[in-house]
Amino acid sequence: MLKGLFSLTHFVDRALGTSLRIIAGKFRGRKLKSPPSLGTRPTSDRLRETLFNILAPRIADARFLDLCAGSGAVGIEALSRGAAHATFVDRSRKMYALIEDNLEALKIKDREFEVVTSEAAKFLGRFEQTGSQPFDIIFFDPPYTADYETVLNCVGENAATLLNEAGLMVVEHRKKKELAAEFGALERYRLLKQGDSCLSFYRFRQ
Repeated sequence: MLKGLFSLTHFVDRALGTSLRIIAGKFRGRKLKSPPSLGTRPTSDRLRETLFNILAPRIADARFLDLCAGSGAVGIEALSRGAAHATFVDRSRKMYALIEDNLEALKIKDREFEVVTSEAAKFLGRFEQTGSQPFDIIFFDPPYTADYETVLNCVGENAATLLNEAGLMVVEHRKKKELAAEFGALERYRLLKQGDSCLSFYRFRQ
C-alpha cells in the first residue's frame, strides 16, 4: 500500500492517529486529532498551506463547506483564518465524533459551525430545502477512489443555490485522475499539482 511513498515512521504515526496541526490564524500551532485509520487520507499540511495561500483573499467572513471532511482540518483551518462559518459533512459517524472533539478542544462557538453526517451528494441534494445561505467556498476531498463526478455534477447543476456568485469549489484528487473542465455552470480555471495530489479550482463560467 505504501509503495515507497512513506517512511516506516510516517506509516506508524498515521496508523496511531497522530495529530495534525493548524497552520495559521487564531488557532495557529494547535493540534487536531487525526483519523486512526489509513482508510481516511487527511489533506497534508503542505497541501493545506498551499490551498490557503491561494484562498487567503477570500477567507475573511466566508461561509465554508468541507465535504468529506474527515478530521475537519480544512474547515477548521478556514475558521482559524477568519471564516464566519464552516459546515462539515462526512458520512462516517466516527468522523462526526472526531470533528466534534476537535471543535470542542478549540472552544469554537456553535454558531460558527455545523457538523452533518451524510453522503456528500445527499447533503447537496437536500441543501436547498434547509433555507441556508449559499457558500463562498466548497472544498471537496473524498477518498481518491470515490465517484467524483456525481458530486461535481450535482454542484454544477445547482451552483446558483449552493454557491455565491463569486464563490468557488476546490477539489482535491490524485494527479493521475483527470476531471472534466466543466460541470454544469462551473468551469475549472486553475489546476495545481503537488506531489501525487492535485487541486482543481472551479468557478461560475465566465
